[in-house]
Amino acid sequence: MFRKNQDCTPTPCEPGVTRRVMTYTKDVMMCEISFETGARGNVHSHPHTQVTYIAEGKFDFTIGGETRTVEKGDSVLMPPDAVHGVVCLEAGKLVDVFTPMREDFV
Repeated sequence: MFRKNQDCTPTPCEPGVTRRVMTYTKDVMMCEISFETGARGNVHSHPHTQVTYIAEGKFDFTIGGETRTVEKGDSVLMPPDAVHGVVCLEAGKLVDVFTPMREDFV
């Protein structure tokens, strides 16, 4: 029911990007993603619905060919199978929530 951030080991993703899997059940998963300025989340898709909250920083998100700039306090929704990616404009953190959980992350 409770999980301390310090107890979640960061996993390297792309250069300048790390992921912490915070809490999850088979139905939902929350992750914290840290980005250095200029780092990218490569363009990809997955069958999960994803909601992202921008906790810190500034990012260019591309979803289905449309790019928008988002920053602290904003949120983004990626429907299942939507092609998406991100570029970090100012170092920051994203909170990603997936449903169902991402089995490939554990």
